[in-house]
Amino acid sequence: MQLSREELIRAYRGMVTIRRFEERVQEEFSKGGIPGFVHLYAGEEASAIGMCLHLGPKDYIASTHRGHGHSIAKGCDIVGMMHELFGRQGGLCGGKGGSMHIADLDQGMLGANGIVGGGPPLVVGAALTAKTLGTGTVAVKVNGDDFFEVHEAAREAIERARAGGGPSAIEVDTCRFYGHHSGDAQLYRGKDEVKRLREERDCIKNFRRRVAEAALLETDALDAVDAEIADLIERAVASAQAAPPPPESELLTDVYVSY
Repeated sequence: MQLSREELIRAYRGMVTIRRFEERVQEEFSKGGIPGFVHLYAGEEASAIGMCLHLGPKDYIASTHRGHGHSIAKGCDIVGMMHELFGRQGGLCGGKGGSMHIADLDQGMLGANGIVGGGPPLVVGAALTAKTLGTGTVAVKVNGDDFFEVHEAAREAIERARAGGGPSAIEVDTCRFYGHHSGDAQLYRGKDEVKRLREERDCIKNFRRRVAEAALLETDALDAVDAEIADLIERAVASAQAAPPPPESELLTDVYVSY
């Protein structure tokens, strides 16, 4: 099925937003402006966008520690995400969760997760709720290809889904441009592997080429999206840098134990 012009523009806008967001996050993290760790999604944009194009606003997803791309694809606010990464007020989680714990239940984003394999039980729970209440919604878990082997919770969740836990699915990401985390020396990569990936398997570059060859979108339309997103990212960073950190009074809120 061929996508409409509006759907193609939406797909391109989503992929470019993820790419520019991640590139700017890498830049700001390298300068010391973002605390903690960041795990980038650049190179995998087509997976998240292709999946979320088929989901509705009431469907759910759960991510991994590499969750920026999935959050953007599901509709999370860019400015709120940037505030969260900078650890500032106005962040989606109050500036207290950071890169690996972005969540926005209003957008169906159950959260990034620093625990490998920690997301599947959340997704199966959401799917079971959908089945029980008859909402007609689905839940999707996104992961790297390693979580099947390393976490018992993931296997248990999969078995529960097979046993009738509700409408759920798993999407596996591949082909990222950055390593395990920002600053990873990537000594496990082959010679010029990343350079080759960027030349041959860049989903944004390939998208632009294919829609041009098929005369589906004009270059001017794509360039306009590029400019729009560049402005959005600049505004998000400026807003985050200007915002204050969370107040001390918020330190013990949003936790499971009362002190």
